[in-house]
Amino acid sequence: MTRRNSIVLTLLASAMLLSACANTVRGVGRDVGNTVDATGAAVNDVAR
Repeated sequence: MTRRNSIVLTLLASAMLLSACANTVRGVGRDVGNTVDATGAAVNDVAR
């Protein structure tokens, strides 16, 4: 019974870690997109 409990706990912990990684990757994508937009706006301001 103890082995089964440790397997279940390991699976739950793994699922939580993977979901946290997905949120982090999504956030990095948004940050990169915002950086690209800000850089483009700065280039347009300098060009004028």
